[in-house]
Amino acid sequence: MTPVPPELPIQPVLILSTGRCGSTLVSEMLNRHPGVLSVSEFFSTLGAAAFAWSRPDGARMWKIYSRQSAAVNAMLRDGEIVSEVLYEHDQARSRFQAWNMPPILSITLPHLTDQPEVLYDELEPVVRAQPRQPLGDQYRFFFRHLARRFGRRVWVERSGGSLMSAAKLLHLFPEARVIHVYRDGRDTAQSMSQHHNFRVLLATLKKLRSLGIDPRRQFLRPRGSIVELAMQSLFFRRLDVPALLKRYPLELADFAAFWSDMILLGEQVLAPLPASRRLNIKFEDVQEKPRETLSTMIRFIDPSLESATWLDDAGTMLRPTRSRFSKLSETEQAAVTEACLPGLRALGYVP
Repeated sequence: MTPVPPELPIQPVLILSTGRCGSTLVSEMLNRHPGVLSVSEFFSTLGAAAFAWSRPDGARMWKIYSRQSAAVNAMLRDGEIVSEVLYEHDQARSRFQAWNMPPILSITLPHLTDQPEVLYDELEPVVRAQPRQPLGDQYRFFFRHLARRFGRRVWVERSGGSLMSAAKLLHLFPEARVIHVYRDGRDTAQSMSQHHNFRVLLATLKKLRSLGIDPRRQFLRPRGSIVELAMQSLFFRRLDVPALLKRYPLELADFAAFWSDMILLGEQVLAPLPASRRLNIKFEDVQEKPRETLSTMIRFIDPSLESATWLDDAGTMLRPTRSRFSKLSETEQAAVTEACLPGLRALGYVP
């Protein structure tokens, strides 16, 4: 059995967000810090299997890491691959294609190395050798192993749309600190409306509500279950994505309302955290005053990580981002603002 890596010197951090709000850029910036293991889109690619077992063994964990979920497979079947996918599945030399690429190989490992298949092969015996233990400990082992391999002092996980999993993540990692990254919901909603996975997600939520199922209750549960995984797998295996999108058309206000719901859900889940364990990062501040905002963020992770060199490097990654909200008609602006209003007020964007 592979020895358990020792505790890292810095407690872990979860970056939570609605998605489409700039958290990917924040993750990429952290990836350039020599002391930070930036784990990108790890839980989002695992799907419901990430939370289904309470005490899995190493063999089960490898299945979770290596077998594509029915939900992800449904989104990929029609050939529309989102830009977040980093694995070069369309190259002749690549071992996997879009429909069968392992979850951790699609984004997480290519985010860390330019030889993700080599790392994938290296990890398999390490993961499989782990004994049956609590799910959170399996993940801690995995992240610590990667951190030690890359010489990092702390791991930071960020998945798009992770506010939907916030209750489960905080249950697994009660020691973790949280960075909540957010952006004006009116701009976030427009970005969501142009993203394939979010279109599928919102159409699926519409379908579930038409069947009398309230997905929000699932988001608030601190644990997943094998039954829940089985039901999701059955649903998505039968799902015809083009037909779903045609039957449940979406308007921009639908994405705005979803954003607002996720913000309020996040506020509910994160409310018990003391100020010392929670940092709010407004993406507009990352753009307008990057050095100050990034310095605050890295000090929150740990003051020993402060680095002028990293701040200089991370600052070069910024690109001008224009709000598209002002280009909407007055009627569209009013509808989107109205749908976003509870979330906008919670975050202080409007009185």
